[in-house]
Amino acid sequence: MDTVFGFLFEFLGQFFGSLWSIITGLFTGIGEAFNFPAYVNIINGYTTELGGLAWGIAILAIVLLAAVLALIVWLIIVAVKKFIRSHRRRKDTESLVKEVQALNKEVMRLNLEKDKILSMKVSQIGLNPNEIAELTGEEIESLNNGEEDPEANGSRFYKLTEIDDLWSEYVPPIYDNTITLPEFCDRFRLFACSQLGLYYDIKIIRLFVAAFASTRLIILQGISGTGKTSLPYAFGKFVNNPAVIASVQPSWRDRSELFGYFNEFTKKYNETELLRAMYEASYNENVYTVILDEMNIARVEYYFAEMLSILEMPSRDEWVVDIVPNSWSNDPKHIINGQIKIPPNMWYVGTANNDDSTFAITDKVYDRAMPIEINTKGVAFEAPLTDSIYINYKHFEDLLNEAKANNVVTNESIKKILLLDDYVIEHFRIAFGNRIVKQLRDFVPAYVGCGGTEIDGLDYVLARKVFRKFESLNLSYIRDEIDGLCAYIDELFGEENMNECKDYLRMLKKLV
Repeated sequence: MDTVFGFLFEFLGQFFGSLWSIITGLFTGIGEAFNFPAYVNIINGYTTELGGLAWGIAILAIVLLAAVLALIVWLIIVAVKKFIRSHRRRKDTESLVKEVQALNKEVMRLNLEKDKILSMKVSQIGLNPNEIAELTGEEIESLNNGEEDPEANGSRFYKLTEIDDLWSEYVPPIYDNTITLPEFCDRFRLFACSQLGLYYDIKIIRLFVAAFASTRLIILQGISGTGKTSLPYAFGKFVNNPAVIASVQPSWRDRSELFGYFNEFTKKYNETELLRAMYEASYNENVYTVILDEMNIARVEYYFAEMLSILEMPSRDEWVVDIVPNSWSNDPKHIINGQIKIPPNMWYVGTANNDDSTFAITDKVYDRAMPIEINTKGVAFEAPLTDSIYINYKHFEDLLNEAKANNVVTNESIKKILLLDDYVIEHFRIAFGNRIVKQLRDFVPAYVGCGGTEIDGLDYVLARKVFRKFESLNLSYIRDEIDGLCAYIDELFGEENMNECKDYLRMLKKLV
């Protein structure tokens, strides 16, 4: 037995003795490393033997050793701090978990309270517990809000309902239905000068008025400060129906920016000024203009896409927009089945600047609109005091339609346009398109009816609707073809005509 104990003592003693030697050696080593008196004794022992250079080396060694010892102390302090922080974080995490668990319990308790209250309300209106499951989400929400009927708080369309009251006894004014189209343009120009201090060339006025005959969307573009916004503003004043100004914002992404939206929380409809004007227009026959100011500061094809599609419908009975998905008994009179009709007496005028802060207007928008360039300021002139007029939109449209009927584009001009179309397709791979030809047939006769000439109307449409598309091409590639196109235009229409087209093409050539 003594032999066994002796074996175990020596065998295990070998391991634990070594382990103890490591532990004691570690602490002994640390103690010896920081035994400053020993360092001082060593230095004193060599004081008489060290020379000048040797002393320098000795001092350098002392400094390096002091730095190493300081680094070791700093690392120990950092490690202790990190340990303390991690320990505190662990405690904070544990306390947060406990707090979340307590909140979850409180939410469960509140849900139980809500269910009890709901059960009490259900019993008050005569339902038994088995019928609760048959309630819809809207009915349950109404019960939770203390409302049995969402219509109980009045109409969800405050502004439109107010219009029903204000216009219920509307008496239309005496319209000036004897004015002619040239007189309309001349009086508009004189009114803008004498009443508003705005000066416009008669050609700009004719282009603007003729654009009403070809499309519902007119785009006024050009450099800043030339009167793009003031032109439709003055038009609204002239026809005694001020224009509705909708300042486009960069955040506009969809149709709700134009028509508003239904707030499910308040059970009210957020009505925009455009929606209010549309509804008001259904009560009268005045001419309405809506100004989409800085329309390309957001993407037009996003927020105006639905309107672009609706306004191209051949029948005005199809000009309807879904506003709300259902119908309430107290909705405004002209909101039928949650839909509002786009008024036929309303036109939309957008202003556009082409700079780094705006988006490029796409072909989809340009093809459906009539762009008008305003790049020069009007020259001041003297005008007699001219009053505004009251004009019925039907008479205004009759004037434009009469001009279209009396000034049909000649067959000779159509043939030249088709030849030019073939040339442009062959050399530039761009076609006019049926939509542009239709707008040309509507715009040019109306422009002639306003006092212009057919060749100038053709010149303007081709420059702004067709040759504008060249900007999307590689100008350096088509540069040599532009001179040939200008020569062919001279051959078809004469050197003295189509100056707007030729000037525009030469301007493109200079951009290369």
